[in-house]
Amino acid sequence: HPKNPQTALNGAPQMVEISRDGKRVYVTNSLYRTWDEQFYPDGIQGWMAKIDTGNGGMQLDSKFFLEVDKFRPHQVHLEGGDASSDSYCFS
Repeated sequence: HPKNPQTALNGAPQMVEISRDGKRVYVTNSLYRTWDEQFYPDGIQGWMAKIDTGNGGMQLDSKFFLEVDKFRPHQVHLEGGDASSDSYCFS
């Protein structure tokens, strides 16, 4: 957990969205409800994190961490398209 490193998060990054300029990466920890329930039978605590990128590598943004408790955040939709997979539309 970015604000409390001694506290473990459940789940792991499942969905990855890269900003159009390549400077930010957003990750969420829910893939699909049925898979979440299979792999996390005690429930999943939803979260979204942001990773900043640059010439020095990647750095977790400790000021941007969204916890959504009982909800399951899936795909991040950014301006300019629904998802990174839509990038072909902007070639």
